[in-house]
Amino acid sequence: MCKRGLVPDEVTMSTVLHAHKKAGEYDKAEIFFQRWSSESDTGSDGHLCYSLYTYNTLIDTYGKSGQLEKVSDMFNQMLRKGVAPSIITFNTLIHVWGKHHRMEQVASLVRMMEEFQCPPDTRTYNTLISLYRESNEIDVAEHYFCKMKAENLVPDVVSCRTLLYGYCTRGMVSKAEALVKEMDESGLVIDEYTQSALTRMYVNAGMLEQSWCWFERFCNQMESECFSANIDAFGKKGYINLAEKAFVCCLERKKLSVSVCNVMIKAYGLAEKLDEACEIAAGMERYGVLPDYLTYSSLIQLLSTAKLPEKALYYLRKMQAAKMPIDCVPYSVVISSFTKNGNLHMVECLFREMVTLGVHADAYVYSILIDTYAEVGNVQQAAAYFGLVTKAGLCESASIYNSLIKLYTKAGYLAEAQKTYKLLKSLDTDTNLYASNCMIGLYSDHCMVNEARELFENLKITGSANEFSYAMMVCLYKKVARYDEAHRISKEMQALGLLTQALSYNSVIQMYVSGGKMEEAVKIFQKMLASSTPPNDVTFKALKPILVKEGVSNIEIARLESLRRCNTQDCLNQWYRALALVVRSDGTTFLE
Repeated sequence: MCKRGLVPDEVTMSTVLHAHKKAGEYDKAEIFFQRWSSESDTGSDGHLCYSLYTYNTLIDTYGKSGQLEKVSDMFNQMLRKGVAPSIITFNTLIHVWGKHHRMEQVASLVRMMEEFQCPPDTRTYNTLISLYRESNEIDVAEHYFCKMKAENLVPDVVSCRTLLYGYCTRGMVSKAEALVKEMDESGLVIDEYTQSALTRMYVNAGMLEQSWCWFERFCNQMESECFSANIDAFGKKGYINLAEKAFVCCLERKKLSVSVCNVMIKAYGLAEKLDEACEIAAGMERYGVLPDYLTYSSLIQLLSTAKLPEKALYYLRKMQAAKMPIDCVPYSVVISSFTKNGNLHMVECLFREMVTLGVHADAYVYSILIDTYAEVGNVQQAAAYFGLVTKAGLCESASIYNSLIKLYTKAGYLAEAQKTYKLLKSLDTDTNLYASNCMIGLYSDHCMVNEARELFENLKITGSANEFSYAMMVCLYKKVARYDEAHRISKEMQALGLLTQALSYNSVIQMYVSGGKMEEAVKIFQKMLASSTPPNDVTFKALKPILVKEGVSNIEIARLESLRRCNTQDCLNQWYRALALVVRSDGTTFLE
């Protein structure tokens, strides 16, 4: 047209605009519109006056491309030019603003419809019901559903399914059942997606009989995707028998897919039925279904978590045999499982294999490796892995810094730990409590009171201080003979309910014995027994000096120590009675 000197009119422009919009070519649509506008005569305000169809097309185009400001400008221009919006205009605007969660504008448009005497149609109400359901305002969605019927508009299948899905996901059983009845009476068909939502609703409500009846009602017309959703609903809540029945049902109807197998594996995993999960994978090929990445990665995760790394490794090898692209995630899971079993040889072998295959380790893999060698105190090997971390440019990682701090704490490397802790704090993340406690422990070992106290007080301010934090401070104040401070911390611990672990009880008992407060030490021992916290060797080692100091004979002490090895309730009672008597306590037992 342009080559022939023909100027496109508005109808032509709108048609081209509509074509670009349908093809999702919003940029091309806008460029074409701007070029056409620049070649056309404008009004006194510098804007052309378009037809209603053109305005609607432009608003829809801008809306679909997310240009909300231009949507608003075009609508305002339309009103200024005296072009009355139609139901299509309002429906488009309500949809655009609603999809961008601008519900104030949606409410304003509904009021404006009344002003323009443009009554909502079925599409308007369906959009409103959907938008308010998605914004978690189910009462408002229900209001528009009722208003729709009050205005003699018959809700269609979209109206009912939309509201029904909202009822299901919120566990509104009575209202969902009433709406299902209404749909049945009106001959409206429930689709399989809504059906699976209803099944999940009944499962979540513990109404298993109803959930299974509902499943059976639709199972003959279900596709594979819907079977997956139903099996997942049963499996997630631990109803493995129903999940198995649904799986068999799927098999009988020849609807098996990799998705169905994957959710069944997931269900068995949640029920800790790992052999059955593996059987699903083994049987897939018999039914012409090939395992995918999710199949193998799920099994690797389940078996690794169950501390069965050899079995997990088997599925990693299956992935490799199937020539699936493998990243570091399955490797990291298997490596982590081998570390928990203490098999450092396999840890090393798998890491070398990763490097050979060109699989790049991430920060998590390196943190596992560093953490593993930190646990056994192998500073040299851990440092070697940290060198690889630095080379890979992965230093800025909280998990790696935490592992390093753990390593330096075990090795007693104060300067290195301080430097790493400073780097950890510089990251845009909450400093790990474990790392902070490690530092308090290190400061305690080096009797660095001010540094430990500052860190401890910061933890208290943020509400992060835990039982270990308090126990370490008690140990520190005991070491530097500041018993009043240690006593204050122990009282805080008890007031906060943070005296629950053997480590904490032992720290407080040791502190009181060192400070000469034998009666307080015995009272803490009494609380320990009353709380059913089992004493250990450290506990009795801390208590023995009380007996020695108070002149209990070596024969009696030997008898009590012999009794302790039996670790019976009577043994503990005798220890408490002996201690209570020598420190002139009331002499009662913790059982009385």
